[in-house]
Amino acid sequence: MSANLKYLSLGILVFQTTSLVLTMRYSRTLKEEGPRYLSSTAVVVAEILKIMACVLLVYKDSQCSLRALNRVLRDEILNKPMETMKLAVPSGIYTLQNNLLYVALSNLDAATYQVTYQLKILTTALFSVSMLSKKLGVYQWLSLVILMTGVAFVQWPSDAQEPDAKALSAGSQFVGLMAVLTACFSSGFAGVYFEKILKETKQSVWIRNIQLGFFGSVFGLMGVYVYDGELVSQNGFFQGYNRLTWAVVALQVKRVLPRSALL
Repeated sequence: MSANLKYLSLGILVFQTTSLVLTMRYSRTLKEEGPRYLSSTAVVVAEILKIMACVLLVYKDSQCSLRALNRVLRDEILNKPMETMKLAVPSGIYTLQNNLLYVALSNLDAATYQVTYQLKILTTALFSVSMLSKKLGVYQWLSLVILMTGVAFVQWPSDAQEPDAKALSAGSQFVGLMAVLTACFSSGFAGVYFEKILKETKQSVWIRNIQLGFFGSVFGLMGVYVYDGELVSQNGFFQGYNRLTWAVVALQVKRVLPRSALL
């Protein structure tokens, strides 16, 4: 039964990841009348929904008692400010990463993005070795080398591409590539840092994700104000939102698992 549950979880994770990439890419390239939704606001909405989902899970673990839920949140978050502040670092990095993914998918096709973004497995492995003193076997290092080779082949310039099209898209492809590579490093570091925090404390992963979501919302709102404040004041926070946008946001509302646990 446990083996079947693992395969089911793997299947759901693959479906969720693939669907997120395709829908996010489509939502950023779809031409519609009116203003396009702001990726910075989508990141904030996703963080708020993550907090709500984790609060519901803590409520369930508290025997569906509001009094017990209030006590847990107060004791584990409000009364432990130093423990809560530890999540500010990975939360800020995750917020940056989520914004970079929108930039990457606005400038790269879904296939190139998906393959290149798998370099986060390599960065996670390197940070796991350096920060958690993990040891990787020969087959694991060989798999990472094969992964790097595959990404290199995907990024290799193709002679079949038209010169004019190549010249027009070179700038945007470079921006997209830099965005996804930066996201790979931020994902690897934040994931390993988050796992290290989880191992050093006894707080549940749901409480930790509530803390992550809180700081993520704060950092995200700061990004909205700095980069898109004028657009928000003109057309509103939810400008350009439609069913597809909400589907992208919903697919992002998932638990933040320690990446190095997958190695």
